[in-house]
Amino acid sequence: MSRLAQTEGLTDIQREILSTVRDFVDKEILPVATELEHRDEYPAQIVEGLKELGVFGLMIPEEYGGLGESLLTYALTVEEIARGWMSVSGIINTHFIVAYMLKQHGTQEQKDYFLPKMAAGEIRGAFSMSEPALGSDVSAISSKGVRDGDAYVLNGQKMWLTNGGSSTLVAVLCKTDEGHPEGTAPHKSMTTFLVEKEAGFGEVRPGLTIPGKIDKMGYKGVDTTELIMDGLRIPADRVLGGQTGRGFYHMMDGVEVGRVNVAARGCGVAQRAFELGVSYAQQRQTFGKPIAQHQAIQFKLAEMATKVEAAHAMMVNAARKKDSGQRNDLEAGMAKYLASEYCKEVVEDAFRIHGGYGFSKEYEIERLYREAPMLLIGEGTAEIQKMIIGRRLLEEYRIQG
Repeated sequence: MSRLAQTEGLTDIQREILSTVRDFVDKEILPVATELEHRDEYPAQIVEGLKELGVFGLMIPEEYGGLGESLLTYALTVEEIARGWMSVSGIINTHFIVAYMLKQHGTQEQKDYFLPKMAAGEIRGAFSMSEPALGSDVSAISSKGVRDGDAYVLNGQKMWLTNGGSSTLVAVLCKTDEGHPEGTAPHKSMTTFLVEKEAGFGEVRPGLTIPGKIDKMGYKGVDTTELIMDGLRIPADRVLGGQTGRGFYHMMDGVEVGRVNVAARGCGVAQRAFELGVSYAQQRQTFGKPIAQHQAIQFKLAEMATKVEAAHAMMVNAARKKDSGQRNDLEAGMAKYLASEYCKEVVEDAFRIHGGYGFSKEYEIERLYREAPMLLIGEGTAEIQKMIIGRRLLEEYRIQG
């Protein structure tokens, strides 16, 4: 076994893509990740390199200039990138979700206009559901879009936009009353709007403001922002799919593949933590021998490696289920839940193996220790995943009579 988390049954093209990405991570990301993260600096050069590799168009169909690859290929690519620096995988993820939503649900005109530019990385995507007061309760959104002639006027405040500043296209979820009378179920009166904007902060188009970056404990480098709409006019042809009232379903479809992505990120970070832990354990000596020769440390390494393997297997299963065209919310929820929890545990064990040095910013494990908690809440908390898993299990195992 050359390393953990090998994937059986890959094509030659998939193996070539992953090998190329892994080389890029080793040469272009790992040597600079900690320094850039400590400065909270956007990895512009790394992003340009990923654009040249075609990563921004990995799942976009070839007819639109993309590589036309599967969710599995994408998830394994994300795993490799997150192994280098999780923030970079976040930059890719939000772009990918918007491209996926356009591919699955956009009108032909929307696909023709946006997807070629997204495949080339010329248009960079972000998506926005959350608001300051609602957390995981998407049905409680208050942002609203009101029809005004051949446009909609959007008002409201959004929260936790990854790529909020650097993106030039944001998929924004709002309530719309048009065609949805009073008393309509909340999830049937939501619409996704495709909002084009300038990159940067401040007023990025009339009626749309992106305040400065939110200062975070970890997950630095990538910009996380609010989004404020005050009389923002959006042409009616920028309603995703051309039909109001479908926004909740669009977003949930996007989040479902996003959960596979977060699981892949957890796998990548956990792999890197294991690599750091197993390497340090063979170099650090106590009581006359490397600490790796102490049974207590061997037990930790065994547990860490097993968790890395288990999380990877569940992530691969969830991606393959989606690629087969089957419903995968159960598998995606399980994979996201397990991978994020195991990632936290593997990172903490690697941190413990480093002892006092793990607390120093000079060591990479310190960065991973601050990054791992984001995975516990990104794309739905552990509690939300358990709700999804529990409900699906009851559907599958419902007793008769």
